[in-house]
Amino acid sequence: MSGNYEIRRFDAAAKGEHGFAEAEKWVRAVAFGFHESTRTPEHVAKSLETYAADRRVLTGAYQTGDVAPGSLPADVPVATFGTLRKSLNIGFGRMLETQLVTAVTVRTSHRRRGLLRRMMSEDLAIARGEGLSMAALTASEGSIYGRFGYGVASFERTVKVDTTARFQLNHQAAGTVEVADSKVLLDVAPEVFGRVHRVTPGSIGRQEWYRQLASGSLGRDGNEDPAVKVALHYGPGNSVDGYVSYKFLGWETEPHTVQVVDLVAATNEAYLELWQFLAAIDLVERVTWEEAPLDDPLTWALSDPRCIDSSDSRDMLWLRILDVTGALEARHYPADGRLVLEVMDPLGLTGGRFALEASGGQAAVVRLDGEAEPDLTLDVSALSSVYLGAVCPVTLASAGVIREHTPGAALQARQLFAVERATHCLTHF
Repeated sequence: MSGNYEIRRFDAAAKGEHGFAEAEKWVRAVAFGFHESTRTPEHVAKSLETYAADRRVLTGAYQTGDVAPGSLPADVPVATFGTLRKSLNIGFGRMLETQLVTAVTVRTSHRRRGLLRRMMSEDLAIARGEGLSMAALTASEGSIYGRFGYGVASFERTVKVDTTARFQLNHQAAGTVEVADSKVLLDVAPEVFGRVHRVTPGSIGRQEWYRQLASGSLGRDGNEDPAVKVALHYGPGNSVDGYVSYKFLGWETEPHTVQVVDLVAATNEAYLELWQFLAAIDLVERVTWEEAPLDDPLTWALSDPRCIDSSDSRDMLWLRILDVTGALEARHYPADGRLVLEVMDPLGLTGGRFALEASGGQAAVVRLDGEAEPDLTLDVSALSSVYLGAVCPVTLASAGVIREHTPGAALQARQLFAVERATHCLTHF
């Protein structure tokens, strides 16, 4: 059935640019696939303006034969697939250019015809051929992407924080927090996030849309959001090293709640002091945040950690190693050691047997011809999961996801792939 479709790839185009009409139909197909209300022409134009700024490549699967009478026309894709390239912090300040996969949809009436597999396989092969060692995505469904070699590599959680008198922070403020005009984040947000990105394993460089969202300039519905408010944290030298954008959810919401839109802090002090500010907002009893880290300093800074209600933890970033040698040699290793890894790859991009030898933080990776027995056998999805240190190889071995041939090899892998601080990704895409 795949012969009944044509795969087309084209660049995102802003209004007035060549290719806008084709990109507009692609955006509408994505919105339909994610059950969004029909986007207005203005919303589509604003979305494509940010896509063009990010240099996104849009892929669509189109019917090549006659379409059913009265159905959507052939120039509307029945499946969509988008990509952009950003840097991934792989620990200890090292960055790796990464292919970000987004906007994956297949129209219900055209499923099970190999369209997703074809688009995914072709795109990953292109990225590998252009020298990239890593791909990433965020998944709306957890059962789809393992078969393409992706593994969960970071987590996040939704928190509901009680900011009544129970909220007592064991922290002496070292800086100050001031309310600012929300539009200041159009300039400030990228600068502050850049600092966070450089020190946070698992961080993905942000797309244009984020500064628009944080500043209230472009809400998720495509309109400006006048409810968004902003506070800035000033550290040493009166420089801005953190910010929070937030909005009040209305008097009808019980308890009275502020929702964090974006919270970015480049220092430990900025993070705690922004929370101190949020907890001090008058007439508010709860603050919610949907992108909080699992390993959260706030928990340990509170006199009563049960102020935080967190029952919604979930996978966030999924990684897919495209080149085992390139990805492993790009990392810094906090421990010395040697492991022979037998890596299975369902797409045949980078499977094989590899000797990883780490010394003094650097690693040499040699592809073997099978003469050495492996210490660990694992799918590329499992290797992608442990790559950033957020998923424990010992746990995966216990689950049977990793096969340990040499006793203690999974623990050694845990030590080798450790990173300097908790893995966290603040960038959805």
